[in-house]
Amino acid sequence: MNRTLSVKHLLGIKDLTKEDIELIFSQADEFKEVLNRPIKKVPSLRDVTIANLFFENSTRTRLSFELAEKRLSADIVNFSASTSSVKKGETLVDTVNNILAMKVDMVVMRHSAPGSCLFLSKHIDAAIVNAGDGTHEHPTQALLDAYSIREKLGSLKGKKVAIIGDITHSRVALSNIYCLKKLGAEVMVCGPSTMIPKHIQSLGVKVEHSLRNALEWCDVANMLRIQLERQEVSVPYFPSLREYSMQYGLTKEILEGLSKKVVVMHPGPINRGVEITSEVADHTQSIILEQVENGVAIRMAVIYLLAQTRRTEKEVV
Repeated sequence: MNRTLSVKHLLGIKDLTKEDIELIFSQADEFKEVLNRPIKKVPSLRDVTIANLFFENSTRTRLSFELAEKRLSADIVNFSASTSSVKKGETLVDTVNNILAMKVDMVVMRHSAPGSCLFLSKHIDAAIVNAGDGTHEHPTQALLDAYSIREKLGSLKGKKVAIIGDITHSRVALSNIYCLKKLGAEVMVCGPSTMIPKHIQSLGVKVEHSLRNALEWCDVANMLRIQLERQEVSVPYFPSLREYSMQYGLTKEILEGLSKKVVVMHPGPINRGVEITSEVADHTQSIILEQVENGVAIRMAVIYLLAQTRRTEKEVV
């Protein structure tokens, strides 16, 4: 297997090859062993400085990236812009350039503007990792989701995965569709018609509006929360949270009433009692905590491989 990625940045799953994804998984396997040792740290990136730029609020993703970076012995600069006036355009470049003046090698960024990471990659000399850009992509979440399915079911080829919830506003859904399709899985999206993009079938996915039908079809159900913070419209997408929960909320009764066992996932944060109940979140068929654990290993793999690519380029120059 080739031990270098075909890309300089991780801007989206769309840019990765199947071989890139398999390399990330292989590297994550090695790092997962490290995470299970008494001393959970390796000196792989002692000479690398990483800036974490979060222009949107984040807890799980930011902490996961920070932990991954610390486990690799990287130096870290944290920048939280959620309360600043930074939006996009030149202000973003100026902000990053100030941080790059500190000799930063890699930038992990979350931003509300779709395409912001691509924009940044064209303006600065550092490896960029997209930690979520608007409603566009969230590549490391898709990688850890696919990795978790592979760990649970052995392979993704031929597996049926249903992504259920607010598809329109979810960057997780788009990245998951790209990733799962590249690895040979079948994908279905399910939710109210108001929350499913009109042309999503062009991505090669099935569309279903019945929760029970979707669950009977799939091997894995990835439950998404409703992205209320991105729904900037005067007319709501559904009558009420209570009605949405009645139609699309996954309960223990529904889960255990299916004709087969379905693996339950959730990218978090969970709105317990809306898209899934607490009983489902904590059920033996749920791999939500495994997703969190795998997130650190996957992010370690991505950061390590991008740093290796950068080192190789510098040696060539």
